[in-house]
Amino acid sequence: MDKPIEAQVLSLVEHEIVAPVRRSPPFPEQGPAPFLPAMVRTPNYVEHREGATEIGKLTAEAVVGEYETAAREIEGMGAQLIDCMKRCETMTRDAFFVIEEMKETAARYREEAKRVFLQIENCTLMTAEVRKTCIEFKEKIAVRLP
Repeated sequence: MDKPIEAQVLSLVEHEIVAPVRRSPPFPEQGPAPFLPAMVRTPNYVEHREGATEIGKLTAEAVVGEYETAAREIEGMGAQLIDCMKRCETMTRDAFFVIEEMKETAARYREEAKRVFLQIENCTLMTAEVRKTCIEFKEKIAVRLP
């Protein structure tokens, strides 16, 4: 009995797909297929179980690869956090230096205020002394005049 046309075409297509696969070497029993990218290869903290199918192994490797990629990104975030902490420490240290400079500047302002205060008081004392002397001299002059 003749096959219908669709069955013949499917048979030809199946032959075109299956033939190259049959000619290719089989996948190794342990480890990933050589054409998989490095991030999908099995990390050393997991091992395939005996009897796992090739599809199961590949799927498990792909999933572990995704977890490994996420773990590396998390570690990368840790490195970024350490960098932020170092910058924060630097800023804190710099802030302490600035605070010390501010204290020194405030002390210099207080010393200058004290100097100006004393100068003003000395000026007023001197002015008062000059007035007193002027009044006394004026009184002496006024007594001598007839």
